[in-house]
Amino acid sequence: MKLKTFKIGGVHPDDSKLASEEPIEQLPLPQTAYISMAQHLGAPATPTVQKGDSVKVGQVIAEASGFVSACIHSPYSGTVTAVEPHADLAGNMVMHVVIAVEGDEWLPEIDRTPDIRREITASPEEIVAKIKNAGIVGLGGAAFPTHIKLCPPPGKKAECLILNGTECEPYITSDDRIMREHTEEILLGATIMMKALGVSRGYVGVEENKPAAIAALRSFAGKYPQIEVVPLKKKYPQGGEKQLIDSVIRKRVPSLGLPIDTGAVVQNVGTALAVYEAVQKNKPLIDNIVTVTGKCLPKQKNFRVRVGCTYSQMLEAVGGMPEKGAKLISGGPMMGKAIVNPEAATLKATSALLVLTEEETRRKAESNCIRCGKCADACPMGLQPFLLSRLAKVGGRFDELEQEKVFDCIECGCCLYTCPANIPLLDIIRPAKAQVTKIMKSRPKK
Repeated sequence: MKLKTFKIGGVHPDDSKLASEEPIEQLPLPQTAYISMAQHLGAPATPTVQKGDSVKVGQVIAEASGFVSACIHSPYSGTVTAVEPHADLAGNMVMHVVIAVEGDEWLPEIDRTPDIRREITASPEEIVAKIKNAGIVGLGGAAFPTHIKLCPPPGKKAECLILNGTECEPYITSDDRIMREHTEEILLGATIMMKALGVSRGYVGVEENKPAAIAALRSFAGKYPQIEVVPLKKKYPQGGEKQLIDSVIRKRVPSLGLPIDTGAVVQNVGTALAVYEAVQKNKPLIDNIVTVTGKCLPKQKNFRVRVGCTYSQMLEAVGGMPEKGAKLISGGPMMGKAIVNPEAATLKATSALLVLTEEETRRKAESNCIRCGKCADACPMGLQPFLLSRLAKVGGRFDELEQEKVFDCIECGCCLYTCPANIPLLDIIRPAKAQVTKIMKSRPKK
């Protein structure tokens, strides 16, 4: 059977799924936790606790402060010791709630039993409210508040739900593990979201390099016939929303459009698990599965990590920084972020801690563009990165950058990956895209 994939561009990096056979383990609780108020896309949450307050696991400690925002719950029981700025992974000062961890006392309404609750009694409105109140955000990277995606804007209608289980970013295996270890809970989470959306069709897109996950999902085909498991070709960035929609239902999101314009709503498999836990178990989003990996590490791990522990704690759990370790990445090598501050706290959507050696991070010397067009061939959005970078270098040519649709760039890094001249195309294009997007948003709406 020919595997599906998106039609335009893409690359094939070594997937390096080193931790794929490592079962999920619970990371020990820290002595002190740092809960960032900037856990999601949109406005940071507003703290509702102050120094000296006692908190329990699952208790609200910050409220959403805007339409695109999400509330935050305590992942720990203990005493609030400070509400103050702390450095995030890039070294920027962000407001945090600091908790001295004392025991592990949960709110009594949270169901902590392993029993699977299959009967979905909540109405669509109640489902959305529960997801919103549980602070669920997308766990595929952007951390967009989930309840908003389940309420399409006026004039838009959802026709299907697509779960993203591709995990196309090299090294990361957290989604692979939850698809194997929490298979039915994910399918129940999908069913819950389908009920909220009022759709009867669901899909789970999974890349071919995860045969055990595909088999696990398909083993429930009889119980969940409305959800189709779609094996996909291993190709990056298969997990991009627009690319996944193209792969699964053969529809393309228009330029400046949204996934809902195709009738599809895309959610990550980790988000589906969190939705199940929120709606059926009354559990807010306080933890996530994080892969700790790297070829220089003596062992690889997939940890269940509560929000607010530090990257350094995760590193210590696998033996500390190895002698050859030179760089820490939050996420994968294609779209992850360099960790300047290892004492930064994990967030809701933290997916991986990647340790790279100096050899793996060393960039080759840049040379002149040879006009080969490989970057354009690789771009999954059909853009011309060589032209965009040239316009960006000149400076001030924002009208031309807009005409060339720089705002469609998804910052996947395929152009940089393929360039034989080693030109840091994405590094040049990204700030220009941000500037053009800012100009477009500042214009009066027609």
